Amino acid sequence: MGLHLPERLEVGCPKPLGAFSDGLGVNFAVFSANAAKIELCIFDSRGRVELARLPMPECTDEVWHGYLPDAGPGLLYGYRAYGPYDPKNGHRFNPHKLLIDPYARQLRGNVRWSDALFGYRVQHQKADLSMDRRDSAAWVPKCVVDQDEYNWGASRRPGTPWAQTYIYEAHVRGVSMRRSGVPSKALGTCQALAHPEFIDHLNKLGVTAIELMPLHAYLHDHFLVERGLRNYWGYNSLAYFAAEPAYLASGQPDELRRAIRRFHEAGIEVILDVVYNHTAEGNELGPTLSWRGLDNASYYRLIPGDERYYINDTGCGNTMNLSHPRVLQMVMDSLRYWAESFRVDGFRFDLGVTLGREGTGFDPGSGFFDALLQDPVLSRLKLISEPWDIGPDGYQLGNHPPGFAEWNDKFRDGVRQFWRGDAGLRSQLASCLLASPEMFDRRHRRPWASVNYLASHDGFTAWDVVSYNDKHNEANGDGNADGHSDNSSANWGVEGNTGDELVLELRERVLRAMLASTLLSNGTPMLLAGDEFANSQQGNNNAYCQDNELSWLDWEQAASARGREWTDFVARLHQLRRAHPSLHLARFEDADQDVVQGIKRVAWFDLDGEPMSEEAWGFAEGRVLGFRRAARVLPGWADLSLLLMNASADDIEFKLPAMACTWLCELDTADPGAAPATLSQPTVLVRGHSLLVLTSMVAEAANG
Repeated sequence: MGLHLPERLEVGCPKPLGAFSDGLGVNFAVFSANAAKIELCIFDSRGRVELARLPMPECTDEVWHGYLPDAGPGLLYGYRAYGPYDPKNGHRFNPHKLLIDPYARQLRGNVRWSDALFGYRVQHQKADLSMDRRDSAAWVPKCVVDQDEYNWGASRRPGTPWAQTYIYEAHVRGVSMRRSGVPSKALGTCQALAHPEFIDHLNKLGVTAIELMPLHAYLHDHFLVERGLRNYWGYNSLAYFAAEPAYLASGQPDELRRAIRRFHEAGIEVILDVVYNHTAEGNELGPTLSWRGLDNASYYRLIPGDERYYINDTGCGNTMNLSHPRVLQMVMDSLRYWAESFRVDGFRFDLGVTLGREGTGFDPGSGFFDALLQDPVLSRLKLISEPWDIGPDGYQLGNHPPGFAEWNDKFRDGVRQFWRGDAGLRSQLASCLLASPEMFDRRHRRPWASVNYLASHDGFTAWDVVSYNDKHNEANGDGNADGHSDNSSANWGVEGNTGDELVLELRERVLRAMLASTLLSNGTPMLLAGDEFANSQQGNNNAYCQDNELSWLDWEQAASARGREWTDFVARLHQLRRAHPSLHLARFEDADQDVVQGIKRVAWFDLDGEPMSEEAWGFAEGRVLGFRRAARVLPGWADLSLLLMNASADDIEFKLPAMACTWLCELDTADPGAAPATLSQPTVLVRGHSLLVLTSMVAEAANG
């Protein structure tokens, strides 16, 4: 490889952590508070032959460091750490195991499952208290010294305000595996992600941000590999600074940078779904791949007094210890790397509650939140939390600090249940449409803090919500035991696929009403990729391991007559939202406040056109609701919108509220192809399982 390897490393520097080339050599720095010695392992260009083991010559402030002269970008390396193998006291050092640098910015190769990956003897009677002395190097990816020299040109981040944000949740492989006009080698990779036709599709929908499911390098679980499956979703982090190699057709991270640049040029922000709450190493019986072997007792939360075992607030076997300053630093450095080197526009934090846990439990003033919100780079980006985990008091919707948006599952369930026809849902739906003010109207937060979604990767697709009563996850190999059993769904007469035109028409009508409720509510709308053309996963509500056509979007279906009709409908919803400020009020303000004289900001009506009374709100069998919002657009003028919702099976005549204005029926979800029409009668027909969108402009003098 043309590199002269010395007998020993030079001292080098403890900062920055990771491997960095200065043009004359490479500085290596890695944290371990409890190791007795750490060796740098150098490999040949194919990663198959270990050329040298060089002890790190110095440790400063618990950071081991050394400098390799004449080395540069492209060098392959890993670490071995020496210290006590004492699981009962939280230490699992085993120098026979090659370790991935937690700061590695590129990986070569993949994990290949072998018993040698485990720090203990698999199936030994002492389990993880035993020690395995087989070398794991042949089975572990090698770290690559990387150098960021990408030319971003004149490109800039779109900088879309939160109040105008519309998110599209997608999977790199899922949206690109079945894309036509792409070389076969590039399918499923970042090279195909930003295909011009896909960007045009997003622009047609009005999407302002694409939220990509995990891009960090991740591990395919052993039990899935044995079943012939893969960890498709990627919520199993192996390296926090390295892109998943399978998503890089060229093997180079610049491929992702080019995709992000193309999205930015189209005005679309890129948000990364990141998994810092746990790692791929699992519980005490998991493999030793990186953090566990470098300093298990520092990187992970262990059970006090029984440090052999891990606190499992994540349900994934382990929990990262963000209370430790070096672990917190690693997460912050990783976020800043993606923000600066890849110019991403925000992050969605998987199991965000875990990140905010201190020794006493969840704390909105935790070190993680404080560090993030004061950071001059990261605090400017879009920050979204999944506001729950499985630990004590793990449901924290609305309790994140200002600056965060949160996935609002109460919105998801409320909209699904109301349109399913459940009793007593009008009050809950009203809260959903206002962006759950009882949760978010505090500490001067705005409605955008509520991320409103009908479906996400985790659960049924929107079409499956109206096609299945029950989950159908048999393909996952767990006997249909995995995934949520309660999906607030209904099949409307037939379970799954059917040729019954009446059932299909009813499903489509209900789904259009649900999508309209989602796109025309206060808050930040989020659309699951494929829901815009009624994509189905055949009732699988936990397709985390389905790396196949069940999960990959079918763009031929999207291009079909039916697919185009659905896409046109979803695009029209956003056009309405963008054209009428009253369809997405940007602030939590007093609903009874007049926008113009005589016109309150928010009003609710029953089918008789009268304001909702306490008795009406308490009437459990009520399934009809009128929702009127007003927004000042010019001095003395207000933009009005009125949603008339009928979740019953029967058509009803809805009496329009008494107002000095002329209503335009912009959309009838029962007949989405109908042209807008001015209403001249005091009543309007609202078909069963459907929603009308009415708009108007009114001058202050008209109602003064």
